Amino acid sequence: DTMWNLGTWMWQAALCCMLLQTVLPSARGLNMCMSGSATSCEECLLIHPSCAWCAQEDFGRGRSLTSRCDFSQNLLKRGCDEHFIEYLTSSINVLQNIPLSSKGSGSTQYDVVQIMPQKISLSLRPGDQTWFSLQVRQVEDYPVDLYYLMDLSLSMKDDLDTIRNLGTKLAHEMGKLTSNFRLGFGSFVDKNMSPFSYMAPKYQENPCNGYKLFPNCVPSFGFRHILSLTDKVDRFNEEVQKQMVSRNRDAPEGGFDAILQAAVCKEKIGWRKEAYHLLVFATDDVPHLALDGRLGGLVHPHDGQCHLNDNNEYSASTKMDYPSLALLGEKLAENNIFLIFAVTKRLYVIYKDFTALIPGTTVEILDQDSKNVIQLIIAAYNNIRSKVELSVWDHPEDLSLSFTATCQDGNPLPGLRKCADLKIGDTVSFNVSVEARSCPPRGTDHRFTIKPVGFKDRLEVAVDYECDCGCSRNAQNNSIICSSIGTYNCGTCQCEPGYLGARCECQEGETSNMFLSACRESEGKQICSGRGECSCNQCLCYESEFGKIYGSFCECDDFSCARHKGILCSGHGECHCGECKCHAGYIGDNCNCSTETSGCISDDGQMCSGRGSCVCGRCQCTEPGAFGETCEKCPTCPDACGTKRECIECRLFNSGRLADNETCQRQCKDHIITVETLKTDEPGAVLCLYKTDDDCVMKFTYSEHASGQSILSALKEPECVRGPDALMVLLAVVGSILLVGLLLLAAWKLVITIHDRREFARFQSARSRARYEMASNPLYKHPISTHFVETDFSMYGKSYNGGLH
Repeated sequence: DTMWNLGTWMWQAALCCMLLQTVLPSARGLNMCMSGSATSCEECLLIHPSCAWCAQEDFGRGRSLTSRCDFSQNLLKRGCDEHFIEYLTSSINVLQNIPLSSKGSGSTQYDVVQIMPQKISLSLRPGDQTWFSLQVRQVEDYPVDLYYLMDLSLSMKDDLDTIRNLGTKLAHEMGKLTSNFRLGFGSFVDKNMSPFSYMAPKYQENPCNGYKLFPNCVPSFGFRHILSLTDKVDRFNEEVQKQMVSRNRDAPEGGFDAILQAAVCKEKIGWRKEAYHLLVFATDDVPHLALDGRLGGLVHPHDGQCHLNDNNEYSASTKMDYPSLALLGEKLAENNIFLIFAVTKRLYVIYKDFTALIPGTTVEILDQDSKNVIQLIIAAYNNIRSKVELSVWDHPEDLSLSFTATCQDGNPLPGLRKCADLKIGDTVSFNVSVEARSCPPRGTDHRFTIKPVGFKDRLEVAVDYECDCGCSRNAQNNSIICSSIGTYNCGTCQCEPGYLGARCECQEGETSNMFLSACRESEGKQICSGRGECSCNQCLCYESEFGKIYGSFCECDDFSCARHKGILCSGHGECHCGECKCHAGYIGDNCNCSTETSGCISDDGQMCSGRGSCVCGRCQCTEPGAFGETCEKCPTCPDACGTKRECIECRLFNSGRLADNETCQRQCKDHIITVETLKTDEPGAVLCLYKTDDDCVMKFTYSEHASGQSILSALKEPECVRGPDALMVLLAVVGSILLVGLLLLAAWKLVITIHDRREFARFQSARSRARYEMASNPLYKHPISTHFVETDFSMYGKSYNGGLH
């Protein structure tokens, strides 16, 4: 609430500044109140919301009639009593303001409130901008009605086989989102008439007669309601299992006939007032549109009514044309139905264009055999619940409405009437500026309604116009003050035809030099600016085929303003004395610049994708290389790979930031192609790569197709290079050390062996030489051994220790 109050205060401050800027220039320069052509109080108040009128009888004598019309502060300074000043202001009265609910199911199911307030009344002075605020909340556990509308032409046979047990699985998944879920089923093919279906006698009972691939099928039909909305999901399975496909002649199908009947036949389908209405439209081909029926002689346009007979079949299929997109959008909005196009990939762009023309519509890509239908429905439901968009019903032509959204970040977004990326239970607020451009005929009662798209809740607004001055209630016919030939009203005389003057004292045609000087704006200028005649001290302005000439000196007109494409003030403003007074929501010299910014919001919720600025309701891309309606396309931008990476992660691997908040399907509409080998030499393609959480490298290319669609070509799987095994590294290191050691040891052994062998060879050589010398040297003598012998001669009385022998 604090954030919302801050946003409201900022918006109020901006509005006050805007109003001051509107009033102050007029006060400093041209006084538009006095320069206008107002001859009555009502005319004065229409000139500008800051103008006031003095109804005092003796005020302004000797001055022109328009001098009674001025700013209120000027009138006070000039002697007008405050009691006689007529100054109307706009006001707002809240009639019903029930607090918002927090839960959708349970005992309060039938009293759920998702918008606040519910009823207000406005009292508007033309040209005076006023504003009111409203809050919207997506309550938790809100009931859901889902009607599955399936194309049963022959090409959908494999899809029919897939969904035969859809009811149980879908109810289980939806049970996680709501405790009150109901499911229904219907089917369609096409109009059973030429040239849309086979009409030859042999095809009447079996259009597949002679068709080898599938020889048996049921006759063609427009739309058949099979199962009303029910919480008994087993019945859904039973009814689907009974169905058989049919066969039509041309490629387009009659699906739009079926959508309209499913929307308007509320009682037979069983739509509940207090529930979200989801209509899932599953097909694999394009639809027939309005005027296609003329090929079969159907000239009556669709009347938008329910035409289901007792057999629950569309009885007007061969009597009326296909509905138009406008009629389809109107009926879906009237009955608060969210339409979900579940189509194959090749049809995505076509149905995406339809969503821009039908409010409250989304498109999802359906697999060829509908295997992803449950995920598709869940994603679409989450997408629908993640945004709030306001729509206006019965908008009066003379009212200008301008919206300012304050979403979850608390920042006011002027010109925006929707918020996205919301969570269930979030509350958002909108400030609505209202301006009445003119006064309708007296007694006109205007009402309009503001409602979030797809909601049953609404804000009803009653409008009353402040166009009559209070002093007009005291008007005096044939008053003496007006020479008995005029009506005295709000201080002035409204003379009978042929009479002029402040008191109706002159007749037309009376002229004198004294009167002529009063008819010149300044000395030297033409009398009545050359666009009127001076009569009785007043300028009577000429009539012009281009518009109205007015002013005290006929100096103003309502046709000499700037134009855009030949249209005065672009059709979005009023011409006043040479200047365009723009309606709410438009600015500029010729009012051709819209302040609406909703067209500048990209799918990711940013203004112009963060690559440009919103000027006059359109994005002007400032980032070099950026283009597209919201500057969303930019292959050469520095952040291009980063933004597309998130789409690759969520679309191919269901991971990343977008997968968590369930916005992948909404934000990532690019066409993704998976390949085994990536081609990087394609012209205009940008190569992107990033590292995954598994330390793998994912590669893809980003390019823009001539059709305007972004193309992402990605590898089926990231390129992964396995890191070294620690044990293997250890074993390798140890083994390397051992190997090196063995090699060194072997080398050392080899060196030692070689060295020993050399030494042994040297020894052998020396030994051989020694033998030769012993055999042939004449100087050589054999050695003589000498031995010492110890002899004991003690017996002889002498002792000898030895001697030589």
